[in-house]
Amino acid sequence: MESIKNLFINIGTINRRWIFLIVGLSVLLPLLFPINIPIQPTSHSQQVYNALNSLEPNSNILLSFEYGPSTKPEIHPMAISVLRLLFEKGHKVYAMALWPDGLFMSQDAFKQVAKEEYNKKYGVDYVNLGFKPGNEAVVKGVASDIRKLYTVDSQGILVKDIEMMEGIQNINDFDFVFSFSAGYPGSKEWLQFATDPNNIPLSTGCTSIQVTEILPYVENEQILGVLAGMPGAAEFENLIGKAGSATGLMAAQSFAHIIIILFIILGNLTYYFTRKKGRKY
Repeated sequence: MESIKNLFINIGTINRRWIFLIVGLSVLLPLLFPINIPIQPTSHSQQVYNALNSLEPNSNILLSFEYGPSTKPEIHPMAISVLRLLFEKGHKVYAMALWPDGLFMSQDAFKQVAKEEYNKKYGVDYVNLGFKPGNEAVVKGVASDIRKLYTVDSQGILVKDIEMMEGIQNINDFDFVFSFSAGYPGSKEWLQFATDPNNIPLSTGCTSIQVTEILPYVENEQILGVLAGMPGAAEFENLIGKAGSATGLMAAQSFAHIIIILFIILGNLTYYFTRKKGRKY
């Protein structure tokens, strides 16, 4: 018994550099050597999947990008997974950005999924209208007359010359709206000024810190589910059967949490034994 106590005491006096190294490796190794951990989708992630999966083929889907580099690890994997599902089902995808950085996020997502994975044709299968300043005024513009708001797309092509834009006048010409939101303007503005007044289905993916603001609308069925941060992104990857960066990051995060908890337990045991012996450390 004494030898066990001494072992814990010795572990408790380990140089903190070793602790930093072990925690760092617990994050790095799962990223370098992906590990499949069990991911059980929540009801809110399942609701998002059910809503998108039940859409009629060839539906018009509007995606709004409202995030930037600082929240990319949480929200970008959602955008990738949602695009994969939409293109897999043969829907028409329309994109826009309420944030300046959202334009670059949308371009990156389309480059990976539309061009490299599905070989979709611009202007026929998807279109990117780009960023417009104005916050909720832009949402109101989409709700009333999108052609007055957008005369050219993100590539400078006249909207009237884009095949996909034929017959698209306002929010009522879309079958579904999905908001990738990291704050204001975002999901709540879409709900208040566009989708709810016109009875258009809306779903969202947001940062973990935003979930409490969105949940009341989800519970009231004004928003059809929510992908909550990185866990929500990983759950959606699991639902569509295509693991991505969120799944790998969740594994790294989980192993890091386990290591930290073990060190906390060991630290408390060391403190208990050293205190009992009347020693300081």
